[in-house]
Amino acid sequence: MPVKCCFHRSSPAEAIAWSENMDTLLANQAGLDAFRTFLKSEFSEENIDFWLACEDFKKTESAEKIASKAKMIYSEFIEVDAPKEINIDFSTRDLISKNIAEPTLKCFDEAQKIIYCLMVKDSFPRFLKSEIYKKFVNSQQVGNHKKWFPFL
Repeated sequence: MPVKCCFHRSSPAEAIAWSENMDTLLANQAGLDAFRTFLKSEFSEENIDFWLACEDFKKTESAEKIASKAKMIYSEFIEVDAPKEINIDFSTRDLISKNIAEPTLKCFDEAQKIIYCLMVKDSFPRFLKSEIYKKFVNSQQVGNHKKWFPFL
């Protein structure tokens, strides 16, 4: 299936910087868009969706919103057969299930770490070797000379 690339908002230098580490990639909107497109192509976008939901959740200030957002994240990503169920171990899932009645801003931290590590060790290296990333980097022009990136 052809993948539409809409990552023109980023410079070649930024795109190359994405390869340094996943934090650099996630901090750049175009990098995040490219990574999400890649994860969609692999049917694993629930990982980035969960990670982003946790990042947003940690910024929540009101107690009512903490409870409602926690329940939404739980029902969307954590509970068994959730629409975007993430791949975490039983003990982490069980702990969240027990704590969801009175959630704190840290209630998803362990699951978020697990998913982040999964993306760093598995998805991110594959992303850097993917056609999505290669096409984007290699399509960047500098004057009339195409840049060459030996690591691709």
